[in-house]
Amino acid sequence: MEAILQIADQYGVYVIEDNAQSQGAVCHGRRTGSWGHVNATSFYPGKNIGALGDGGALTTNDANWANQARKWRNYGSSVKYYNEVKGYNSRLDELQAALLSVKLARLDNWNKERQRLAARYNDGLSSVADIQLIQVADHCSSVYHLYPIRTSRRDELQQALQKSGIGTLIHYPVPPHLQAAYNDFGWKSGQFPIAERHASTLLSLPLFPGLKDDEQDRIMETIQSFYK
Repeated sequence: MEAILQIADQYGVYVIEDNAQSQGAVCHGRRTGSWGHVNATSFYPGKNIGALGDGGALTTNDANWANQARKWRNYGSSVKYYNEVKGYNSRLDELQAALLSVKLARLDNWNKERQRLAARYNDGLSSVADIQLIQVADHCSSVYHLYPIRTSRRDELQQALQKSGIGTLIHYPVPPHLQAAYNDFGWKSGQFPIAERHASTLLSLPLFPGLKDDEQDRIMETIQSFYK
């Protein structure tokens, strides 16, 4: 983000930071969601801090952007029934906000539990030759919204875990440039090899506050047994 912001400053452009899956993470002593000029976060129920349904928020240190966002979310209106700009109905309802306010106070502790569980995965799976684990940049922390591993035998491993009653997910099976929605760009397989390699090798293992150590041990033992 430091390098991106330097380039943005050089060319006079704004940075919108996507903080949808890293609420509470820190880099160089600074929280994610505070780096960009405007920062977007998601409160989808599966996120580290989730609402009862879909929701989200913007954060910014710029009063002008904050005021503009308040208008856009409320029909383009800052005074009821008077519309200054073309806006949307994107207000977070009070019930969701109340729930999120309570959960926010617990976010750091939940993230610490995610980090503890991730460290146990790191210890238990680091010796499995075909598995590549998450690498966290120096001076940064991950809050492990997901715990994906990479393996050349992804589909086989997923099936083996499923047979043992262990659910996993693939984030994500089709990279954006190969989605049907973007056919009009004419992108083809092979043009973005890193994205394609990740899409074919990533597998997200269970990780969430509440996962018990013995349950995690069984997951790791099943994986170790598969590769043996």
